[in-house]
Amino acid sequence: MSETLAKLQNLQDVLGEKYAIKSNVDELPKTLNGSRESLERFKKEYIEKNTEYEAEKEKVASLKADLEDAERTREKCEKEMDETSTHREYEILDKQISEATDKENSIRKELQREEKNLAELKDILESTEALISSTEAEYNELNESLEKELSGKKKRLAELEEMEAKMSEGIDPETVFKFQRIIQRNKEGIVAVRGSVCNGCHMILPAQFADEVHRGEKILFCPYCSRILYYEEAEENEESYIPTEVAGSLAGEDETDSPDFIESEDGVSMDEKTMDFDE
Repeated sequence: MSETLAKLQNLQDVLGEKYAIKSNVDELPKTLNGSRESLERFKKEYIEKNTEYEAEKEKVASLKADLEDAERTREKCEKEMDETSTHREYEILDKQISEATDKENSIRKELQREEKNLAELKDILESTEALISSTEAEYNELNESLEKELSGKKKRLAELEEMEAKMSEGIDPETVFKFQRIIQRNKEGIVAVRGSVCNGCHMILPAQFADEVHRGEKILFCPYCSRILYYEEAEENEESYIPTEVAGSLAGEDETDSPDFIESEDGVSMDEKTMDFDE
């Protein structure tokens, strides 16, 4: 393998780790989304329940005031009844006492219901407060842990980028650029050609092109999967192997046809995918 291919082979590992870390760095903040959404939902529920609780408190206070008024009215009538001297006045006061008593009983029953509702709302608020507190603590702990992890990954990224820069020295910048794009799509960016078959995508290459790979005079990219190719002697009987998924794809291809106009999966023609390099 040429010196340039050897450099690219080493660079492949660095780029693979770099892009894997970058992807992980992009995904890590999403792990906080669940806790953040739960926290926001609990806070929203607390605000809604607290508004309901305050309204209920006002209602209970109003009923208590009405009950006190009814009690005062009844007590006043009872006191006047003790001082009445006529039957007519007695009947009027008795009726007023009866009405005040009925009103008092009705208010008291309603007050009991509303006080029960108020107590339930208070329990819900206390429960929600505890839930908010625990979720917030969990979120803060997770966020702190995430920041430490991200810090470590960013440090490693800086190291990898420094290694990438050193490993890329002496390699044509356009080759490095294309290789970076390959590694972003595929973990393996350099693959062997055995028996005119690309070991990356298992497509059959034209014989003339396979011969160029064998000579090793240029950096050559597979016209189908865009990976960089190098020649490797095929094992016994491997040359005749034709993958099922590509059978017939190049069956009618004249071996002397030029591959210059065959396009790869990224639309770049073969002549654009070859570059001279120093051995």
